[in-house]
Amino acid sequence: MTTFYQLSATSLEGQPVSMADYAGKLVLVVNTASHCGFTPQYAGLETLYKKYATRGFVVLGFPCNQFGKQEPGGADEIAQTCHINYGVSFPMFEKVEVNGASAHPVFRYLKDELPGALGGRIKWNFTKFLIGRDGKPLKRFAPITTPEKMEATILTAL
Repeated sequence: MTTFYQLSATSLEGQPVSMADYAGKLVLVVNTASHCGFTPQYAGLETLYKKYATRGFVVLGFPCNQFGKQEPGGADEIAQTCHINYGVSFPMFEKVEVNGASAHPVFRYLKDELPGALGGRIKWNFTKFLIGRDGKPLKRFAPITTPEKMEATILTAL
Protein backbone atom coordinates (compact mmCIF):
# COMPACT_ATOMS: atom_id res chain seq x y z
CA MET A 1 0.00 0.00 0.00
CA THR A 2 1.28 3.44 -0.96
CA THR A 3 1.83 6.01 1.75
CA PHE A 4 2.06 9.78 1.40
CA TYR A 5 5.81 9.69 2.01
CA GLN A 6 6.37 7.36 -0.96
CA LEU A 7 4.97 9.94 -3.38
CA SER A 8 6.78 12.73 -5.17
CA ALA A 9 5.97 15.79 -7.25
CA THR A 10 7.77 18.40 -9.31
CA SER A 11 8.29 21.86 -7.83
CA LEU A 12 7.14 24.97 -9.68
CA GLU A 13 10.84 25.47 -10.48
CA GLY A 14 10.98 22.03 -12.16
CA GLN A 15 12.81 20.12 -9.42
CA PRO A 16 11.68 16.68 -8.17
CA VAL A 17 10.51 16.71 -4.55
CA SER A 18 9.85 13.65 -2.41
CA MET A 19 6.97 13.92 0.01
CA ALA A 20 9.35 12.11 2.41
CA ASP A 21 11.02 15.53 2.72
CA TYR A 22 7.99 16.48 4.85
CA ALA A 23 8.12 13.44 7.16
CA GLY A 24 7.37 14.48 10.73
CA LYS A 25 5.58 17.66 9.65
CA LEU A 26 1.89 18.51 9.65
CA VAL A 27 1.15 19.02 5.93
CA LEU A 28 -1.72 20.85 4.25
CA VAL A 29 -2.04 19.95 0.55
CA VAL A 30 -4.14 22.40 -1.49
CA ASN A 31 -5.15 22.43 -5.15
CA THR A 32 -4.89 26.08 -6.13
CA ALA A 33 -5.81 28.41 -8.99
CA SER A 34 -4.76 31.98 -9.73
CA HIS A 35 -8.02 33.19 -11.29
CA CYS A 36 -10.63 31.76 -8.91
CA GLY A 37 -13.03 33.35 -6.46
CA PHE A 38 -11.14 31.45 -3.75
CA THR A 39 -7.69 32.74 -4.85
CA PRO A 40 -7.58 35.25 -1.96
CA GLN A 41 -7.24 32.18 0.30
CA TYR A 42 -3.55 32.26 -0.68
CA ALA A 43 -3.15 35.09 1.84
CA GLY A 44 -4.73 33.07 4.67
CA LEU A 45 -2.71 29.98 3.78
CA GLU A 46 0.48 32.06 3.87
CA THR A 47 -0.50 33.50 7.25
CA LEU A 48 -1.01 29.99 8.69
CA TYR A 49 2.26 28.80 7.16
CA LYS A 50 4.27 31.68 8.62
CA LYS A 51 2.55 31.40 11.98
CA TYR A 52 3.14 27.65 12.47
CA ALA A 53 6.13 26.74 10.27
CA THR A 54 8.48 26.75 13.27
CA ARG A 55 6.18 24.18 14.91
CA GLY A 56 6.44 21.80 11.94
CA PHE A 57 3.54 22.93 9.73
CA VAL A 58 3.85 23.26 5.95
CA VAL A 59 1.45 24.14 3.14
CA LEU A 60 1.98 22.53 -0.28
CA GLY A 61 0.26 24.26 -3.20
CA PHE A 62 -0.62 22.38 -6.38
CA PRO A 63 -2.00 24.61 -9.18
CA CYS A 64 -4.77 23.01 -11.24
CA ASN A 65 -6.57 24.17 -14.39
CA GLN A 66 -9.39 21.59 -14.31
CA PHE A 67 -12.06 23.83 -12.80
CA GLY A 68 -13.29 26.63 -15.02
CA LYS A 69 -9.84 26.97 -16.66
CA GLN A 70 -8.86 29.19 -13.71
CA GLU A 71 -5.13 28.38 -13.83
CA PRO A 72 -4.30 28.92 -17.53
CA GLY A 73 -0.76 30.25 -17.16
CA GLY A 74 2.60 28.56 -17.00
CA ALA A 75 5.00 28.30 -14.08
CA ASP A 76 6.23 31.91 -14.36
CA GLU A 77 2.72 33.38 -14.31
CA ILE A 78 1.70 31.11 -11.42
CA ALA A 79 4.80 32.12 -9.47
CA GLN A 80 4.12 35.80 -10.12
CA THR A 81 0.52 35.53 -8.87
CA CYS A 82 1.55 33.59 -5.78
CA HIS A 83 4.64 35.51 -4.80
CA ILE A 84 3.89 39.06 -5.89
CA ASN A 85 0.12 39.25 -5.30
CA TYR A 86 -0.10 37.11 -2.16
CA GLY A 87 3.45 36.88 -0.76
CA VAL A 88 3.39 33.09 -0.90
CA SER A 89 6.57 31.55 0.51
CA PHE A 90 5.32 27.99 1.04
CA PRO A 91 6.29 25.30 -1.50
CA MET A 92 4.42 25.40 -4.81
CA PHE A 93 4.41 22.60 -7.35
CA GLU A 94 3.91 22.37 -11.08
CA LYS A 95 0.38 22.45 -12.46
CA VAL A 96 -1.37 19.09 -12.04
CA GLU A 97 -4.69 17.42 -12.67
CA VAL A 98 -6.57 16.33 -9.56
CA ASN A 99 -9.44 14.35 -11.14
CA GLY A 100 -9.67 11.85 -13.97
CA ALA A 101 -7.28 9.38 -15.51
CA SER A 102 -4.38 11.85 -15.44
CA ALA A 103 -4.82 12.84 -11.78
CA HIS A 104 -1.51 13.33 -10.01
CA PRO A 105 -0.59 10.43 -7.67
CA VAL A 106 -0.65 12.73 -4.62
CA PHE A 107 -4.31 13.54 -5.31
CA ARG A 108 -5.24 9.97 -6.26
CA TYR A 109 -3.86 8.89 -2.89
CA LEU A 110 -5.55 11.66 -0.89
CA LYS A 111 -8.93 11.11 -2.57
CA ASP A 112 -8.72 7.37 -1.86
CA GLU A 113 -7.93 8.04 1.79
CA LEU A 114 -10.47 10.88 2.27
CA PRO A 115 -13.13 10.52 -0.47
CA GLY A 116 -15.33 13.49 0.48
CA ALA A 117 -18.89 14.26 -0.58
CA LEU A 118 -18.31 13.46 -4.25
CA GLY A 119 -16.91 10.01 -3.45
CA GLY A 120 -13.37 10.31 -4.72
CA ARG A 121 -13.57 13.46 -6.80
CA ILE A 122 -12.45 16.94 -5.99
CA LYS A 123 -15.25 19.46 -6.34
CA TRP A 124 -13.32 22.67 -7.04
CA ASN A 125 -10.15 24.69 -6.53
CA PHE A 126 -8.84 25.12 -2.98
CA THR A 127 -9.89 21.71 -1.67
CA LYS A 128 -7.51 21.06 1.22
CA PHE A 129 -6.14 17.88 2.80
CA LEU A 130 -4.49 17.86 6.23
CA ILE A 131 -1.88 15.12 6.68
CA GLY A 132 -0.58 14.18 10.11
CA ARG A 133 3.05 14.05 11.14
CA ASP A 134 2.92 10.28 10.60
CA GLY A 135 1.88 10.74 6.95
CA LYS A 136 -1.73 9.67 7.48
CA PRO A 137 -4.43 11.91 6.00
CA LEU A 138 -6.48 13.41 8.84
CA LYS A 139 -9.11 15.70 7.37
CA ARG A 140 -10.43 17.06 4.11
CA PHE A 141 -11.68 20.64 3.87
CA ALA A 142 -14.09 21.99 1.25
CA PRO A 143 -13.08 24.88 -1.03
CA ILE A 144 -15.34 27.26 0.89
CA THR A 145 -13.56 26.49 4.18
CA THR A 146 -11.20 29.39 4.71
CA PRO A 147 -7.73 28.94 6.19
CA GLU A 148 -8.89 30.90 9.25
CA LYS A 149 -11.65 28.34 9.89
CA MET A 150 -9.07 25.51 9.74
CA GLU A 151 -6.73 27.02 12.31
CA ALA A 152 -8.25 25.26 15.35
CA THR A 153 -7.96 21.87 13.63
CA ILE A 154 -4.35 22.62 12.68
CA LEU A 155 -3.52 23.66 16.24
CA THR A 156 -5.03 20.45 17.63
CA ALA A 157 -2.95 18.36 15.20
CA LEU A 158 0.28 20.25 15.93
